[in-house]
Amino acid sequence: MKKRIMIVDDSIVTRNEIEQLLTGTNFDVSCQCRSGEEALETFEREKPDIVTMDIIMPGIDGIEASKRLLEHYPEAGIIIISSLAYDKTLQMVQELGPSIPFVFKPIKKSYFIEALVKVSDTLSKQ
Repeated sequence: MKKRIMIVDDSIVTRNEIEQLLTGTNFDVSCQCRSGEEALETFEREKPDIVTMDIIMPGIDGIEASKRLLEHYPEAGIIIISSLAYDKTLQMVQELGPSIPFVFKPIKKSYFIEALVKVSDTLSKQ
């Protein structure tokens, strides 16, 4: 069965790019969100298997949205996707949890799919 993905990014270009990357894989996009607030509301309703989360967005950023998601849904699978490749950013992602991968923008399909499979495998073991 295909895993359901929620894409969270304020850029429609990136959301569409991620959706294109998932074509022909074992992952389907169940919904797209433009902000951390929208992601928190939508997760409750949609219950996706995996969330791809941008960091820089208006309102609640991706790190804070991920923290809040994990507080309420510790089983949530999250992948952080960002062009912010600074040590501090990577440290903040690591503090979210050791099983949360970081995928750099521009997104390379092989790394992205590898991260999805890793998170999917982790979820299967829970």
